Amino acid sequence: MKAENLKPNIILQGPIFPEPVQVILVVPRGDSIKIIGKGLKTGKVHEAMRLALAYEYDPFFTLSIARVDPLPHQLEAVYDYFLKIPCIRFLLAGDPGAGKTIMAGLLIKELKIRGLIKRTLIVTPANLSFQWQREMKDKFREDFEIIRSDILRATYGSNSWQERNQVVTSVSWVSRIEDAKESLLRSHWDLIIVDEAHKMSAYSADKKTLAYQLGESLSKMTDHYLLMTATPHKGDPQNFCLFLELLDKDVYGDVKSLEAAMARREAPFYLRRIKEALVTFPDPDTGQVKMLFTKRHVQTTEFQIDDDEWDFYDGLTRYVEDQSIKAAQDDSARGRALGFTMAKDQ
Repeated sequence: MKAENLKPNIILQGPIFPEPVQVILVVPRGDSIKIIGKGLKTGKVHEAMRLALAYEYDPFFTLSIARVDPLPHQLEAVYDYFLKIPCIRFLLAGDPGAGKTIMAGLLIKELKIRGLIKRTLIVTPANLSFQWQREMKDKFREDFEIIRSDILRATYGSNSWQERNQVVTSVSWVSRIEDAKESLLRSHWDLIIVDEAHKMSAYSADKKTLAYQLGESLSKMTDHYLLMTATPHKGDPQNFCLFLELLDKDVYGDVKSLEAAMARREAPFYLRRIKEALVTFPDPDTGQVKMLFTKRHVQTTEFQIDDDEWDFYDGLTRYVEDQSIKAAQDDSARGRALGFTMAKDQ
């Protein structure tokens, strides 16, 4: 129903009302319309906003209120995959440049419009926290607060996580600082999004990193859990199985079942987007599409590393994460330079 057809005395019914209602008053409120109606069954007065009904009449309603021009693969991921799953537990594996933040922002807006989420947590590498905050604000008009150690210190005695509905935080900081992790685990979220989620990979079932343990805890704290990464598979099927267990421990019984599903392109909860497959919308005159990126020529070279090399890699990763946290807390020119250096090393 169009806005101009919302008038007193008409009957409305739908998921936004607990019963059919007869409209009493329609009040314009900027981009929204406040509707006051009387329940036909109980006689109670109900209020609602027309904006909350919009998605029923326009399945792409978010696009009209967001400042983005999405590409075909971004719309496909959100509207053909994510929103068709009652409980979103998904791994989005997209190459750099695929626009994972746009897909995440569209998902957040759509779920909020549908009244399915209120509290959203975005977990990122430390050097990407401000970028996520800025893009959610600029492109989707969504205000997210970054929670770091200074916030927790300033609000000692209360749970900053639970008191804020939209938060961005650092995976390395939360996973390694016990007080931060402990207070986070006492909160609950409707949607959790993890960027650069491959940093939560585990070497083996008995050698789980702190980040992986955090990923397991986060999985239990939410209904909707979206992992995003450009490098989901490290060439080790067992490692990949453990990674997918963050979404659902019962998806695959063993490595063979995972490999069979991947070969059939029927792996649930998993969507791969490589640059060679990303195209524009069809030309309105010719119907032709253009590739967004030039074709790559990839050659895989196998190698083995021993325990000492794994220890060195893990130590170097921790060092980079520590420096990224320090850079995120330092807004000086030196801090920004350090953050840029650490971003290139990750």
